[in-house]
Amino acid sequence: MPSTLLEKVWNAHAVRKLPNGQTQLFVGLHLIHEVTSPQAFDMLRGRGGQVMFPDRTIATVDHIVPTKDQRRPFLDVMAEDMLSALERNCREAGVRMFDLASGSQGIVHVVGPELGLTQPGMTIACGDSHTSTHGAFGAVAFGIGTSQVRDVLASQCLALEPLKVRRIRVDGQLGSGVYAKDVILEIIRRLGVNGGVGYAYEYAGDVIDNMSMDERMTICNMSIEGGARVGYVNPDDTTVEYLRGRRFAPQGDEFERAAVWWRSLASDGGASFQDEVSIDAGAIRPTVTWGINPGQSVYVDERLPKPSTLPREEREAVEEALTFMGLAGGDPIAGTRIDVAFVGSCTNARLSDLREAARVIQGQHVAPTVRALVVPGSQAVRDAAEREGLHRVFLSAGFEWRGAGCSMCLAMNQDRLEGREVCASSSNRNFKGRQGSPVGRTLLMSPAMVAAAAVAGEIVDVRTFSRAH
Repeated sequence: MPSTLLEKVWNAHAVRKLPNGQTQLFVGLHLIHEVTSPQAFDMLRGRGGQVMFPDRTIATVDHIVPTKDQRRPFLDVMAEDMLSALERNCREAGVRMFDLASGSQGIVHVVGPELGLTQPGMTIACGDSHTSTHGAFGAVAFGIGTSQVRDVLASQCLALEPLKVRRIRVDGQLGSGVYAKDVILEIIRRLGVNGGVGYAYEYAGDVIDNMSMDERMTICNMSIEGGARVGYVNPDDTTVEYLRGRRFAPQGDEFERAAVWWRSLASDGGASFQDEVSIDAGAIRPTVTWGINPGQSVYVDERLPKPSTLPREEREAVEEALTFMGLAGGDPIAGTRIDVAFVGSCTNARLSDLREAARVIQGQHVAPTVRALVVPGSQAVRDAAEREGLHRVFLSAGFEWRGAGCSMCLAMNQDRLEGREVCASSSNRNFKGRQGSPVGRTLLMSPAMVAAAAVAGEIVDVRTFSRAH
């Protein structure tokens, strides 16, 4: 029977079917960080347990680590305590950790791929919502809660509900100024923030096939924002060449054998999908969120929705979002003033993202009313960017150039919005309070759009920005 990639990987890791219909699934790679693991280790220790397969668990520090001054001890006592706990737990359990002194520290969903830890055919779990990022490699990757982190540490297994598969094809050609971020925002806008509940999303079509691994990771990263537990792309030559020579990838003849197997994992022709969606790439334009979830977005040249013109069941949510954001239905999104510009996060803080943002601001300067910062996704990304001189472009333009970490994506550090500030952000969530201030406001967009907004001081169309400035 023809099978999807999800079915192939799921069945290969299924230990048994449980009486309640769930699958006991073996986890090939477990990624941990300083925020959701301390309690899990404490729970495990309290039960007299130990880490079952320490070689299958990898740790890094990203969420609470400061990005401006990373000297130890941290000024933030809680951050220092959490990092110290992770260091102690990893040392006692024999878990490999990439800390600030390693040269390989960074956001867990950036570090895993760039080190070659993330590979096709794996099951990958992490105590973080955006673990779906790793599905870009043809892995089945999902976020888990703290109690499940404990379970994986103790048994290397999880009990999970089987998933349906929705194939989302994006065909055609993307226009100028349209990026992977715009594609995934389009998907979420069309299918809704709950549209993927119970599903794995398989991304396919000409556009996805032609994307780089960085772009595929951006797409898969935000699968969870559309309600999907898993998002993946079938492995192909692009996947294989990205992994070639990576530190933890197979080497030599072993790599070539692995590559043959990786390619075989792609969904078979004739595989059955529970649902299929087709999107015309040429219709997608640069996109900006205007509300309080990633599904509330418009093209940069569109106007905000008017509640009175919507079906009754949609009005309340739109009215709530407009009121919170201080926006009026029917107004254009372009021209919305911003106070902060943030380029970073596990969605858009890879080298290609920084290159695009730097290209937009080359020779320009941040508006005097805007506070702007760039936070590379890892120490390796930062080093590579500095070798290319990107940091000088950002610094000359008035951006702050920071150390690696999650930073203002979720503001579990000093990088936070203040009061009612509006932030143009390349991150993944625009929930109330997400960026540190309970009344702060977040507008999600591509790194290029963030860079343009930083210079203009307001939301502008990146397609015309370079000609106008």
